[in-house]
Amino acid sequence: MMRTDGTSDVLVIGAGIVGCAVAYFASLAGLRVTVVDRGLPASGTSSRCEGNLLVSDKELGPELTLTQYSLGLWTGELAEFSGLWEFEAKGGIIVASRETSLNSLDRVTAAQRSFGVEAVPLDPAQLREAEPHITPAALGAAFYPDDAQVHPMLAASHLLALASDRGVKVVTDAPVVDLLRSGDRVTGVRTPVGDFSAAHVVNAAGTWASEIAALAGIELAVLPRRGFVLVTEPLPTMIGHKVYAAEYIDNVGSSADGLQSSPVVEGTPGGTILIGSSRERVGFDERVSTEALGTIARNAAALFPFLANTRILRHYHGFRPYCIDHLPVIGPDPRAPGLWHACGHEGAGIGLSVGTGKLLAQAMSGAETDLDLAPFAPERFERNGGIARVESTGGVERVESTGGVERYGGAAKEESA
Repeated sequence: MMRTDGTSDVLVIGAGIVGCAVAYFASLAGLRVTVVDRGLPASGTSSRCEGNLLVSDKELGPELTLTQYSLGLWTGELAEFSGLWEFEAKGGIIVASRETSLNSLDRVTAAQRSFGVEAVPLDPAQLREAEPHITPAALGAAFYPDDAQVHPMLAASHLLALASDRGVKVVTDAPVVDLLRSGDRVTGVRTPVGDFSAAHVVNAAGTWASEIAALAGIELAVLPRRGFVLVTEPLPTMIGHKVYAAEYIDNVGSSADGLQSSPVVEGTPGGTILIGSSRERVGFDERVSTEALGTIARNAAALFPFLANTRILRHYHGFRPYCIDHLPVIGPDPRAPGLWHACGHEGAGIGLSVGTGKLLAQAMSGAETDLDLAPFAPERFERNGGIARVESTGGVERVESTGGVERYGGAAKEESA
């Protein structure tokens, strides 16, 4: 229902791709929306990532369901805009170069297919036909035709532009310094450029979402996980898909503190090659890690040997918003009525943004949501006897639970270093 007193229906904190998607779908639902950001749109994590829309690396369960739902929006409802954000249905290939990895990959793909994921096994000859420059050590692979790619900054900026065309107000250089309250209810935000009131306040602040939650007296265990990407000189087309080693899946699902790196390599329309990946829990340490860069480069050259003689033009890094159970936080927070969360997507935020935005828009407008939001509930961190707490030792953040349980919203899984 529209408000007529000058107050927005929805106030979105954060103009990264998740916040932009919330604004876009909320405007489609007929809601009046204001977006505030402490800097410029897409200037945080959304500008420091690769733009993955991956099905292949998702755990079975709520995350995979949200991924499939989101991909359906990218390729369905939003397909008419695909050129704006350079959507590429390039497909993904997971490569196994050890017998143990190949056996694990076979088990993973069999389970994924039972959940409707298309995963096509490739023998060595088929793999080399698909990727002629792959390492000779590769023993086999799995092809995921649904894996895709967008340009993340273009996706965020165009979603916000489309929302602005529908009347969404965007306020930049407006860091949130406090939340407006009426009793226990959150009713808006205070910024240096003014106060903004709304019936629903959405915390889409990405890696900094816990700071917004703290303004409401709430602990939200969204942590930064640093990652680096290398960019090569422009080359003729050498890589046709997003290609990564089977170990990448283990790294995505791990909560280990130390550096984890497994090769992820893909070409771009401009001819450069993007090379990842690394994950490490170092708080908000912005320093460049030569260890991480060197490890990424060596791993990539092992996957595609021609890269050993390819020049790296630049690198960039950012902080992924990470939750200990590897599920995002999506939905209303019963501990602070009026406050909603859309954060904690880690490296899947680009792909999951549109699904998150549409589901929140449905919920805030009073409609039935297409998916159950319960697995993503903010209060799940208080279950099992305690709140997940963040502590820092030597600049490295650790998550613990006062109830002695380290996983929420599902069964704990074995960690892989």
